[in-house]
Amino acid sequence: MNGTASNSHPLFRLMTGWLACVALSHAAAQQSTGDYTPRLGQPGKDVMWLPTPDLMVDSMLRMAEVTSRDFVVDLGSGNGKIPIIAARRFGARALGLEFNPDLVEVSKLRAREARVADKVEFRQADIFSTDYSSASVVTLYLLPEINLKLRPTLIKMNPGTRISSHSFDMGSWRPDEITLIGSARTMLWVVPAHVAGAWTLRYAGKKAEAPVDIVLRQRFQEIEGDAALGPARVSLQDVRMRGNEIHFGVRDAGGRQLHFSGRITANRIVGQVAQAGRGRSRFEAVRGDAAAAFPEAEATEAEKSDAVRVMDAQ
Repeated sequence: MNGTASNSHPLFRLMTGWLACVALSHAAAQQSTGDYTPRLGQPGKDVMWLPTPDLMVDSMLRMAEVTSRDFVVDLGSGNGKIPIIAARRFGARALGLEFNPDLVEVSKLRAREARVADKVEFRQADIFSTDYSSASVVTLYLLPEINLKLRPTLIKMNPGTRISSHSFDMGSWRPDEITLIGSARTMLWVVPAHVAGAWTLRYAGKKAEAPVDIVLRQRFQEIEGDAALGPARVSLQDVRMRGNEIHFGVRDAGGRQLHFSGRITANRIVGQVAQAGRGRSRFEAVRGDAAAAFPEAEATEAEKSDAVRVMDAQ
């Protein structure tokens, strides 16, 4: 775990079992610089330090589909394992943010030894006050309550940003994907665009003077909505969103099924509509008044209590 928990924190009671998970990487984790040697389980500012096992790092980065085009930021980077692997194995640029200055120096040494110092940077920083909004991938191995504190920041990142976590989730922001390796898990979220609100939609085959009014309701990446078709209001079907791409279906007044696939840019959606027997054509939707962006981002008291119970149950 990359990053203070007190000795009474329930996570410390997990030490014995979790140390077994990282035993194979223990020697590499204890590389020293000068007179300093990092110690497994040592306390940090927000969490104690336990490095993520290599198998889990690989799962996190593969789920996020990291490539050489990505900029990976690891929050609480410890001895630099995740950024170094992202650069060495996947060719990505990477940044590790770590509060402990000694671990930062260890990370820099390891990056030079791995010959990726030109691709990887490490900074002594507080993850709650540092701007990492330019990241295309964010990796985490933190406590549940820390993830909840970060959630308002993460959900505001650019749509399509991938967030990959080892072990711990984000409360009611459900992951898009989960991988289990034994009893351990890695999770992936794709930051969704903000689409809640009322939209006016026009497409070929529909008279310009009679556009379709659509209302979208959103909770993180989970979307539902309805459309006004003459006197009727019908529910949208199979509504899906990933990043800034959205898909939904609707049955028009003539009973024909329409399938919309578009890309969201601020208050505009542009894409194609597939109509049975008519092929594909272009559509455009423009939003009028937008609903508040992600009011659910701040953790509720119930979520905070659940985060503590998760740790107590381990």
